[in-house]
Amino acid sequence: MTMPGLDKWHHYIKSHDRAALWDLLHPDAVFESPVVHTPQRGRDITFKYLASAGKVLGGAGFAYRGEWRSDNGAVLEFETEIDGIKINGVDIITFAADGRIAHFKVMVRPLKAINLLHRLMGEQLATL
Repeated sequence: MTMPGLDKWHHYIKSHDRAALWDLLHPDAVFESPVVHTPQRGRDITFKYLASAGKVLGGAGFAYRGEWRSDNGAVLEFETEIDGIKINGVDIITFAADGRIAHFKVMVRPLKAINLLHRLMGEQLATL
C-alpha cells in the first residue's frame, strides 16, 4: 500500500527540507506533544514543532525502527540518543484525503528522555 504523504514524510526526515515540510502540512494540522497538555492547532504551530523536533532529534543517530500503517495513517517507532540518554518513541501520523498531514502525535519514553526533550525543544522553539 503506497502512501504518498508518508513517502514525503520519510523524504523530509532525510532532507530536513523545511519547504517540503510546510507543503506536507494540511492548513488545519494538529500537533500533540508529549510535554504540552493541549493540542497545538494550525499549520504554523505544527510546522514550528516539527521543524524544531527535526533539529533536536534528527541527528545521525535518529532512525525509525518499526512502521504500522492504516488506511489513512501510520505509527512510526523511532530511536535516538542525546547526551547519553536513549530515547524511544512513536510518531502517530494521520493524513487528510489530499495526502497532507492532518494530525501528528508524538509519544516518548522513558521519563529522562521526556525531561531532556522538554528542555531542548523549549530552547529550539525559542529560536524560531
